[in-house]
Amino acid sequence: MFKKVYLLVLLAAALACKASPSKPVKVSKADLTPDDQQVIVCKKIAELITNYNYKKVELNDSISAVIFDRYIKSLDENHSYFLASDIKDFEKYKTVLDDDIKAGNLNDAFYIFNVFQKRYLEHVNYSLTRLNESFDFDKKESFVYDRDKLPWPTSQAEMDQLWGQRVKYDLLNLKLASADMAANKTTLKKRYENLISQANKLSNQDVFQYFMDAFTEAIDPHTNYFNPANAANFNIEMSRQLEGIGASLLVENEYVTIKSVVPGGPADKSKQISVDDRIVGVAQGKTGEFQNVVGWRVENAIALIRGTKGTTVRLELLAAGAKAGAKPKVVEMVREKIILKDQSAKKEIRTYDNNGKAVKIGVISIPAFYIDYNDYKAGNPNYKSTTHDVKLLLDSLKQENVDGVVIDLRENGGGSLMEAIELTGLFIKQGPVVQVRDTKDQVDVEKDEDPSITYSGPLGILVDRFSASASEIFSGAIQDYGRGLILGTQTYGKGSVQNAIDLDRILGTPLRDKLNDLAANVSGVKKTKAVSTGSQSTYGQLNLTIAKFYRVSGSSTQHKGVTPDIQFPSVIPLDKYGEDTEPSAMPFDVIEKSDFTKAGDFTSVLPQLKKMHDQRMATSDSYKYMLEDIADYKKHDADNSVTLNESELKKQRDSDEQKAIERNNLRRVALGLPALKKGDKKPKNEDLDFVKREAGQIMTDYISLGSKFTSIQPQ
Repeated sequence: MFKKVYLLVLLAAALACKASPSKPVKVSKADLTPDDQQVIVCKKIAELITNYNYKKVELNDSISAVIFDRYIKSLDENHSYFLASDIKDFEKYKTVLDDDIKAGNLNDAFYIFNVFQKRYLEHVNYSLTRLNESFDFDKKESFVYDRDKLPWPTSQAEMDQLWGQRVKYDLLNLKLASADMAANKTTLKKRYENLISQANKLSNQDVFQYFMDAFTEAIDPHTNYFNPANAANFNIEMSRQLEGIGASLLVENEYVTIKSVVPGGPADKSKQISVDDRIVGVAQGKTGEFQNVVGWRVENAIALIRGTKGTTVRLELLAAGAKAGAKPKVVEMVREKIILKDQSAKKEIRTYDNNGKAVKIGVISIPAFYIDYNDYKAGNPNYKSTTHDVKLLLDSLKQENVDGVVIDLRENGGGSLMEAIELTGLFIKQGPVVQVRDTKDQVDVEKDEDPSITYSGPLGILVDRFSASASEIFSGAIQDYGRGLILGTQTYGKGSVQNAIDLDRILGTPLRDKLNDLAANVSGVKKTKAVSTGSQSTYGQLNLTIAKFYRVSGSSTQHKGVTPDIQFPSVIPLDKYGEDTEPSAMPFDVIEKSDFTKAGDFTSVLPQLKKMHDQRMATSDSYKYMLEDIADYKKHDADNSVTLNESELKKQRDSDEQKAIERNNLRRVALGLPALKKGDKKPKNEDLDFVKREAGQIMTDYISLGSKFTSIQPQ
């Protein structure tokens, strides 16, 4: 009896704790609502950011307005869903979201989203009704597709006109490929119905993620919350491995479909799973009950299929081409650790001519600075990491007698700070690599303590605008030490350090689970032990900005990034992408340099290398085409509308297609490759990467000059 009374008291206390500061405003019967865990997570994130974020930002009305603007923009950046009256209605929340966040009140944020969802479904359903009408494709009319600088529509009639033009544009695109208008309308009807189906599958986790993104990125661009599903994906990216069956999945026609199978993984070894098989059910363990996953979102199905190495998962599969009513086969597999080799560091060798002598340049492409933290913490000496992979590749290249090495960091957004330090250590003897200043303004100098050098020959680092964070630490250190040449374009400029906080460790077991356990004990019902999938946490993860890093020279990479020794024009627009385009980004600053000994100095050789590079570019067709591509992008980026006149659009499309074919063939011929006719498929493994080729040529120039950099430290 006492236990029952205690349980009732505890339940009452829990309900009292859950009491929300404001009541939710109803929008429709399908409204999404926040749950207890999201309330807890919201409050904890507010606390962590307020107390421990590097910027020490106070949650106030000013920040609330920024959060509000970001949230609205994330939902309707193109001003195509909300009415002006909706935005006016939302204005009352502009300066209260900070209070909402601190109190864990998500009702206002969810109300805004529910209005968005209602509008979205209204507009797509309206589009379906328009398919019953006829359209005049000879009319001189245009569709404004880029509306972010235009006001929100002020009336339903204006919104209907906008979406009517969108339907006409979608149909016109199909009509240019096929004159069968009935078939085109059927195709478009299925597309719109799929949009409605996908919208109806959104969950409160999606809403919470949208709102938390608006909140955290209002503080700084790199403080991020990941809900449980996104946290699992983030950690897979960081480690370049996962625990599961080794198959990639996609939703097609409401079915979770196998799209590829990892060689050597459980799915491959079963010999019972093929590409385009459809998963209809998932069960945990040898005896667990099957959950039907038809109509599920792919990330939800993946959460069931992934899991801890050594556990069993069973799938019900419909073979590719089998009817929906066919009996599914059951495939049982034991989950394993899957190494994502396609996403790991890779090498290649390029050969260049230097006055009749062949020069071999090894190129190592690094997609990210990854590390398997679990294996590392467990003491496994062979844990998966960027440095371990690159060391093996360098040893292989040395055995193949390369004359120089290029490390390709283009589009490498960073990752593990430790890996950036370890990787630098492969190329320098010893010394500081990066300086880290924390919230108390204390500076810690992170060093390479290992005196051994894996590779001591000519080195080039290739970067672009999307090379960020750890990529900038590594390339900045290599430049400061004079150890290698930095080639490419100005990097992103992310000079902050994040700590990944597992919220499960902070918040512990959810109250709901504790109550369920207590209720089971009171009722005497034996609780069945669930088979853990191991794929997701309960509360998710917070990546919190806790420090700022500086180069050994004392300069921050924040905002300015790393400036290459030899620069290329940037195909990626510098005014659209980069830390200096982020309103909430921290400023650039400088601290004292650390005590380090340079390995070399390229000052005397750089003018000659730049001259040789510029002379090649002056007569290079590939370089000319790259400049034309950049100019074309800027021209088309300024466009915000498209004609809805069939003959005009067809003429424009045909001209663009012909120009693309001609431009592509000009590039191919310039690189010594044969031209292709319309409809020809590009041969596999062809390389049209002009910038990578030129990087190797610059290294060849450097080698031809006798590697004339002043050696200060034995390498």
